[in-house]
Amino acid sequence: MTDELRIAAVSRRPAIHIRVNGRSIAATPGETVLAALTAAGFSTMKKSNVRGEARGAFCGMGVCYECLVTVNGVPKQRSCMTEVQDNMEIQTYEPDPS
Repeated sequence: MTDELRIAAVSRRPAIHIRVNGRSIAATPGETVLAALTAAGFSTMKKSNVRGEARGAFCGMGVCYECLVTVNGVPKQRSCMTEVQDNMEIQTYEPDPS
């Protein structure tokens, strides 16, 4: 993962916390799951249905379905269309680092 990617000079509401693949990350109320994941350095959301390769967000507006994640145990949720909620549990596909 990369360092926090949020712009420090932007004023935000108090952070909430979500868990992504077992790791707690800060999120801003009102933003999408995709925005929170991107700000925390996540780039892979799912595996390709055809070849099993790692896939990330493409359109960011709910059309392409490349940003599907599991939210609170419910699979195939579009992260770009789902608003973060405190204590939300997110599962993405994390490729093997080797």
